[in-house]
Amino acid sequence: MAKYKVTFDRKACIGAFACVSEAPAFYREAADGKVDLVDGKREGELETKVVEEGPELERHLAAEKVCPVVAIRVEKLDEE
Repeated sequence: MAKYKVTFDRKACIGAFACVSEAPAFYREAADGKVDLVDGKREGELETKVVEEGPELERHLAAEKVCPVVAIRVEKLDEE
């Protein structure tokens, strides 16, 4: 099954919460007025998570579409 990397850029986030509305199981409001990627690995201002094809991937793709500042990127990982 193909895997995808979800990258969330907290620096770009403006706290519109469109992603939270679209995928509340995977994005949540943070104390600083921005958003956190649930179960994401944080490296500086970036949070990342690897997901497989299926319902979770579909929610991340929907969140990527509604983000007004393109703070969410979903990219297919190369299969090894």
